[in-house]
Amino acid sequence: MSSAFGTALNMPKEYGPHWEGFGKRYGMRLTGISTGNAMEAGLGALWDENPRYVRLARGSVLARIASCLKMTVAAERSNNNEVMPAYARYVAIVGNNFLSNTWRAHSEANASHAAIRVGLGFAGRAASNAFEEFWPSIWCRLGKRRCHS
Repeated sequence: MSSAFGTALNMPKEYGPHWEGFGKRYGMRLTGISTGNAMEAGLGALWDENPRYVRLARGSVLARIASCLKMTVAAERSNNNEVMPAYARYVAIVGNNFLSNTWRAHSEANASHAAIRVGLGFAGRAASNAFEEFWPSIWCRLGKRRCHS
């Protein structure tokens, strides 16, 4: 989605508003995601953080939204399910977005663009958590799978 959006708006202009530009944007996005995931997985393993979102699946919508937001900045310890700050995620999202300035188009390779990407990275994690939390319930209500009580 972000590659298509960037192509439609021709941002960054260095890539152009065509299929080749879309491919460059997609490749840039893929390298960023790969680098961030590798950083979070590696550091998380060292620090015993489980990066996966665990659904509540029950409770009020507000409680489930709160869980999505909380687990955007928190992680469970792998060995005892204790919730702790997601230090590996912080390092990965911030580090990846500033590191990627070294291979980004010149117009996006600065601290202000990196800071925006950091914010979008955390927003994307929150959206991913919300999808994991609510999509199975929505799918069930649509009658697309068997619901468990």
